[in-house]
Amino acid sequence: MNKILQIFALCLFTSFVSTLIAGNPDRQGEAGAYELLMNPWARSSGVNGMNVSYVSGVEANWVNPAGLGRINKTQVVLCNTRWLVPSGISINAFGLSTKVGKNGTLGLALTALSFGDIAVTTTEAPEGTGATYSPNFFNIGLGYSHMYGNKVSVGFLVRGVSESIQDLNAFGLAIDAGVQYVAGQNDNFKLGISLRNIGSPMKFSGEGLATQLSSSVNSKLTYEVRPSKYELPSLLNIGVSYNFKITEMINVMPLANFTSNSFGRDKLGVGAELGVTEYFRFRTSYKTEIGKSAAAGNSAPTGLSAGISLSTPIKKKSDSRLSLDYAYRPSNPFQGTHNIGLRFDF
Repeated sequence: MNKILQIFALCLFTSFVSTLIAGNPDRQGEAGAYELLMNPWARSSGVNGMNVSYVSGVEANWVNPAGLGRINKTQVVLCNTRWLVPSGISINAFGLSTKVGKNGTLGLALTALSFGDIAVTTTEAPEGTGATYSPNFFNIGLGYSHMYGNKVSVGFLVRGVSESIQDLNAFGLAIDAGVQYVAGQNDNFKLGISLRNIGSPMKFSGEGLATQLSSSVNSKLTYEVRPSKYELPSLLNIGVSYNFKITEMINVMPLANFTSNSFGRDKLGVGAELGVTEYFRFRTSYKTEIGKSAAAGNSAPTGLSAGISLSTPIKKKSDSRLSLDYAYRPSNPFQGTHNIGLRFDF
């Protein structure tokens, strides 16, 4: 009976999110807050964020909140990303995931973008006034997951999204939700579904929207521009993976993932993760857009990705570990995206 209820819940969830995420090709490219699609975490970046079925701990805050609870007790991650080198854009991220009670887990994720110093230009000084500014793009997410035995986990996350410069700002709320299902004699088969960035439209406001113009009698009048609202880049991920145990020390996990974008072309990808003991992981993947045409142009990332993880015990005969994660995604043009992270498992 429990298995029937679990399968029914999965089917119901899939039906619900498929209806909610149904995209409209006429709206492609109309969303904003695209930093919500810029993955700041190294482990999941090594497989293009397609580890929806088995992601665990802190990185589940970004990929699938259902995986928050699949850790021992507590996990802390620090990560830095150099986005599309040499664009000058970098992403700093901090995440925490910790057990609460017997089956619950809380997750916290902070992400901030840095654009460097940008020259201030005006209509009178199009080459620059000599002053500079730097936009502040920041988001914070608080998530919770619950484990039903070891087979099913569900989770949700609420994220606050802030974008601002000196005299303009916008704020919005987004909700992520997900489920993971594990099956097989040794829990080899894994299925994951996640729905991301469903939330309120955002709109800029502030003094930067006001400007002074001369009236017909040459008096100065202040006019305010009314900006349009913009939607968040919502998407649906469905992924599967299967863990093959080659020897006592080596295992290989192939994976596949489908992404449905409300404001972009859908994507399909495959990848694999190789594990050698508990201390080394290598992962790679390829992701492509469905229905891509030459007339529509290409995105900068080429679809390839690769990454490694090295782990070591913090103390002898202890389950606590320190890990170094790295991922690289090539792009054309630019010189690719680099993610590097430090992970503590307690």
